[in-house]
Order: sequence, then structure tokens, then C-alpha cells
Amino acid sequence: MIRRDFSERDIHMALDGELPSDERAAYEAWLDANPEMKAKSARFTADRTALQAAFAGVLDEPVPARLRKVVLGEAPVKVAMPRSRWWLAAAAAVLVVAGGLGGYLAGIDGIGLENPAEDRLAEQAIAAHVVFAAEKRHAVEVPASDKDHLETWLSNRVGLKLVAPDLTANGFQLVGGRLLPAGESKAAMLLYEDDKGQRISLFVTAQSAENAKGTYASAQDGPRAVYWLDKGYGCAVVGSLPREQLAIVAKSAYGQLLAGLAS
Repeated sequence: MIRRDFSERDIHMALDGELPSDERAAYEAWLDANPEMKAKSARFTADRTALQAAFAGVLDEPVPARLRKVVLGEAPVKVAMPRSRWWLAAAAAVLVVAGGLGGYLAGIDGIGLENPAEDRLAEQAIAAHVVFAAEKRHAVEVPASDKDHLETWLSNRVGLKLVAPDLTANGFQLVGGRLLPAGESKAAMLLYEDDKGQRISLFVTAQSAENAKGTYASAQDGPRAVYWLDKGYGCAVVGSLPREQLAIVAKSAYGQLLAGLAS
């Protein structure tokens, strides 16, 4: 078995089928020994599958010759005004998907789709959910029966005006909440439960200055987080619901949270 130091680059090579077969066993052992990289591999695999499904109708279409020449440097690029980064990222993504997702959208003209702040928020939210959602007697510090105190207490500690979203229309009742560490800051976690005992959580922190949104899963068979980073705060709704259902619940929770922050 080949023994060498692996890196995130090897994850992309494995996904693209470019990892040498004689290194596969050592690579799998490396993943097992590095949970963080194994989580990234699972995330990249899920995102790759989602991208392929999204572009299924155009994957087999040839890239227009004019665009191919521009990307390969075989034709001059005439730009009347500066292009924004989102335009360049979108063009690169389309070309890469059409070309078989080579490199998994990484290292294209310095554009990366990974953001440490997003990963950190989602991973903190998932870790908190895994620990406390499984608790029966000590899942929360303040119960839903003392909701007014819960909202005031967490608002003061986190530094945001928090209003616990009402998710009864989605089948979930508020269980309560607790205060958690979040790097150098603090986070509020609100826990909800449906009539079957299924739990979801809302994780909110005021430490983020990024602007992003997305879905993150640290493991294929574990809970996923639908997250937002906006206007100096970050929030994530975590659960093991089907992706579509979790997205609907998260949209409702986020809308109410945003309204509360703005009031």
C-alpha cells in the first residue's frame, strides 16, 4: 500500500477518478483518520451529484467554440467594462461542468467556492445539534414555557434581538434554548420538536461579517445545515429532515428571525 501525505487536492482527484488505483487504499485510510477531510469529501460528493443533476440537460452539449477560444486564450477578450467576480465564477462553473467537473470547481483563476466562515458556522451548528438534540432531560437551559425570558436572555448574551420563530405551521414546537460558545463569540441555539420526536435546531451568532447562503452536510448520513451569513450575523437550521422539507422549514425560520432582528 502506497504511503504518502494526502491533502484536499487528493479529494478532488478521487472525485474526478484521477487518483492512482495503487494509492486508493492509503487514501481511504487517510480519510478515516481525518474526520474533517472525510466530511469535506462527503460534502464535495453531495455537491458534485447536485451539480450534475442541475446541469443534466446541458452536460452533453458542446461548449461554444467562441467561448472555448476565449477561455483557452486563443481569442482576444474585448471587455467594455470590468466584469464582476460573480460573472467570472458563473462562466467558469458552466465551462467546468460541461467539461466533466474537472478539479471540482477549485483553483479556476483563483476562484474557490469554499469559504471557511461558512464551513465553520455550519459545522458548529451541526456539532451543537448532534450533542443537544439527543438529550432528553438537559437539551435546553431555558424551556419554551419561559419564552419571554429565553428571548431576552439570549438576545442580551448574543448581542442580537432574537425572536424564537413560530414553526407550528411546519409541525414543530419550541422546546427551549441554550447559550453556546462560537469561536471567540457566543451563539444561541433554539430547539424544536415535532409530534414524532424529530428535532431541528436554529443556531444564531453575531460573529459573522460574510454574506452567503447554502446547505452543508458534514457526513452523508448525518444532519445537514441550511445556513445564511448576512448583515453581521450568521444562522443555520439543522436537522435530519429530507432536504426539501428542511429547506422549507429553514425559510420560514429565517424569515421570522430576520423580521425580529429588524424590529
